[in-house]
Amino acid sequence: MKRKPIDAPQAWLAADMHATRRWIFELSAADRAEIRAAYDHVRDRKLAIPFGAAEFPLGAFAERLKALRHEIEFGTGVVLIRGLDVDTYGLEGTRLVYWGLGVHLGTPIAQNPRADLLVNVRDEGGDPYKDPTARGYHTAQYLPFHNDQGDVVGLLCYRTAKSGGLSCISSSAAIHNEILATRPDLLEVLYGTFYADVRGEEPPGRKPYYTEPRYAMHGENFYAQHGPTYVKSAQRFPEVPRLTEAQLEAMALVDTLVATDRFRLDMDFRQGDIQFLNNHLVLHSRTGFEDFEAADRKRHLLRLWLLTPRYRDIPPFFRPRFEDMDHWLKHPVNRAAA
Repeated sequence: MKRKPIDAPQAWLAADMHATRRWIFELSAADRAEIRAAYDHVRDRKLAIPFGAAEFPLGAFAERLKALRHEIEFGTGVVLIRGLDVDTYGLEGTRLVYWGLGVHLGTPIAQNPRADLLVNVRDEGGDPYKDPTARGYHTAQYLPFHNDQGDVVGLLCYRTAKSGGLSCISSSAAIHNEILATRPDLLEVLYGTFYADVRGEEPPGRKPYYTEPRYAMHGENFYAQHGPTYVKSAQRFPEVPRLTEAQLEAMALVDTLVATDRFRLDMDFRQGDIQFLNNHLVLHSRTGFEDFEAADRKRHLLRLWLLTPRYRDIPPFFRPRFEDMDHWLKHPVNRAAA
């Protein structure tokens, strides 16, 4: 099958992003006032997460969020909202504000068997390279380039690290185009079947791995998957086919390309920054970091996974992922037992 390149603006290089501010949105005083009014609305009614967009009325800023969602779905796949004064709200207030902004962009989904819809990203120890059920976002280690569940991943920076913790992103579409131009043989491998470890989060009766391609077209939409750690740990299951040399080479090529200055865009999270990324179009990574000693100063991000309107028609190979998250939302594991 003859593969085609993915068009800009989805396929961007680091230089392209440095040359434009289309993906950076600085909150104005009026924006912050509307967000504060929506927060007061929630607080006065003693609402708790989850609540809907109608319960977080944003006035004119709601229209701006629609434009930002268009950038996420049809543009570069990257949005950085800057200027939220999280210290004004405190942690619990920030959670309410972040949730309220998120539900104007999409529908949150469960992120684990406990049905957590809003997850803390902070160092809690553990090693995902030694424990196949551990999660990298609960460590201070470097996180290789990957993408998450859902259509969009959102990260809000509540506290920054003492040093390190850079957010690194890259256009999956640009990487796809480079491999098409230089190694079309490996591109075809990436359109083939891979197995990814569910890492112990599969519902009862489900397989402990997903079967899906790394690249795919479904209708008008391009889909990319990347996460060699999960692909390689799926090899622990005897029924999973062994990785071929071509598959290993193809994944390594993606890792090599995303690490280069040409494709990698680095951003240093500031307190109050909110980053939204299109999971199908953008890969993300994080450098290792050193934390402060004081517990209230340690690096702390909040994460959302969202479904958005453009991706309502789910490719068959992604349905098990969404079905699993829907299962945990309806049948959460007891927190004390998890």
